[in-house]
Amino acid sequence: MKKRINIDYVQYDSPQEMPQADRELLLKAVEAAEKAYAPYSRFQVGAALRLDNGVVVCANNQENAAYPSGLCAERIAVFSAAANYPGHAIESIAITAKSQQEIDHPIAPCGACRQSIIEYEHRFRKPIRIILRGSSGPIMVIENMRSLLPFQFDSDELAVTR
Repeated sequence: MKKRINIDYVQYDSPQEMPQADRELLLKAVEAAEKAYAPYSRFQVGAALRLDNGVVVCANNQENAAYPSGLCAERIAVFSAAANYPGHAIESIAITAKSQQEIDHPIAPCGACRQSIIEYEHRFRKPIRIILRGSSGPIMVIENMRSLLPFQFDSDELAVTR
């Protein structure tokens, strides 16, 4: 039996169309990308997340000559939030990237980052909104990480979920 998985998302053509809180979070991610340490890939990623207490945590990718010792912006942001604000759920995370060439489509997190983010959906039993954009072009807003990782590893079940 063949089945299909679909995801719903909202697309904005510019940040000005977005709700103010989402626009501000995206702009923080853009600022974070500017500070990324990416001398090898020249692919700078910025992430900004908002916690349920209103705190915004920003991060960017950090590369290392001893690949794969670097770390993605998304995981740095999530782990920093968990270490510094334990007990506070992540409400939204904005992710963007810039490179030597224009990136005119939304940039999604890698598989390791998706699994790391969804761990916090499981932990707090609350969806995390994902806001994605390249250096230009449309913005994609997805209401939960489960939509980006439908077959995630769930520590509650210790198995792949449906």
